[in-house]
Amino acid sequence: MTTAHRDPPQTRRPELDVIRALVVVGLVFFHAALVFDTGDDYYVKNAETTEATTVVAGLAVVWAMPMLFLIAGLGAWHSLRRRGPAGFAVERLLRLGVPLVFATIALLPVPQWLRLRADPAYQESYPRFLPRFFDVRLDLSEFPFVVQGEHFESGHLWFVVMLLAYALLLAPLVRWLPREPGRRIRERLAAAVRTRGAILALPALPISLITALAGMEKPFAGWSRWAYLLFFLYGFVLASDERFRVAMRRDARPALGSALVLLGIGMPGFLIAGDALGADPFTDMTALAITVRALYGAAGWCCLVAILGLLDRRRTARSPGTEPTAPALSSSPGRGPGGPHPAPRAGLGRRLYGYLAAAVLPLYILHQPILVAVAYGVVRWDAATPVKYVAIVAASLTLTVAAYELVVRRTRATRFLFGIRR
Repeated sequence: MTTAHRDPPQTRRPELDVIRALVVVGLVFFHAALVFDTGDDYYVKNAETTEATTVVAGLAVVWAMPMLFLIAGLGAWHSLRRRGPAGFAVERLLRLGVPLVFATIALLPVPQWLRLRADPAYQESYPRFLPRFFDVRLDLSEFPFVVQGEHFESGHLWFVVMLLAYALLLAPLVRWLPREPGRRIRERLAAAVRTRGAILALPALPISLITALAGMEKPFAGWSRWAYLLFFLYGFVLASDERFRVAMRRDARPALGSALVLLGIGMPGFLIAGDALGADPFTDMTALAITVRALYGAAGWCCLVAILGLLDRRRTARSPGTEPTAPALSSSPGRGPGGPHPAPRAGLGRRLYGYLAAAVLPLYILHQPILVAVAYGVVRWDAATPVKYVAIVAASLTLTVAAYELVVRRTRATRFLFGIRR
């Protein structure tokens, strides 16, 4: 095998940052829709709800959050190679742990308090609510959510909790795992995906099994926490050899077709199991529920291969032999775990790219408390549902970007608290 396969060049892939930014911005649209969703127990609910959002949400969550974990795994490979396990763990604690602690204290209680305030009979002030929110206990059985309480929750920060936990588990694993056996395993996997379709079938099988047998967790965008761990580890492995990237480009179109077929079969199965049979397709162990969950798991992986392969196809055709690097969730303009990278375009495009790449984690942290506060007021309007939805999305996006621009970016302290590198 050539050295290029084992240690490919570390040129940054701008499309990965674009995907992350689109997913985070898309969460504003997604969470705003939950305000009007009949089946979801969101913090604030409109008086008039609909089931139509369930189907639309299913088409989004099947790939969006798994994609963020996969990209984080891609970045973890390069970060570990450059910093070593100890340096990687410290960097993750600073980039994810500090924002997690800060946001848990400063922002996380707000949506939960507003949920209670939606009841006219509830009159408790926010300062009086805070001690009850932070009345917590340790519960290792819910790993990685080891802090539990009657009112305490991880909220939308569940993603940061998982990502930090998986990174801190990966660091000692890489440190203790003998290098040669790991290299041989990667060699065999990279050789296997030279067969057409293998990059779809081999990774999809474990994801399908976990999704089918461990169930799906609604609070975590419909995926099991262990499925997310697999996506993270898949990204770590995919970054280790150029042949995985070649296979994803080659099989991108079959992956797209497979995803559409699997979703076309599985999504009606979810509706049948949930409505006609009265079962919970997320957790029940009936034959139909297990089957549709397995199809959903496979569809999720096929979506990731299709998106990454199709977006990568043209750029890498002009620049063969490059390999992705990607930050866990945020990066500073011009740098990331793979080092300096060329700007994807000049002028305004370059500035916008750098701005969004650095903003992803702060925008993610800020968006839900702001959205819930906006929705708390908007649902009281005497207006049609579409008007309310547009108002929530527009106001939430504006206020979230404004908070990032006017508060987070302005001082070294706030940049540190929100995980911005510099």
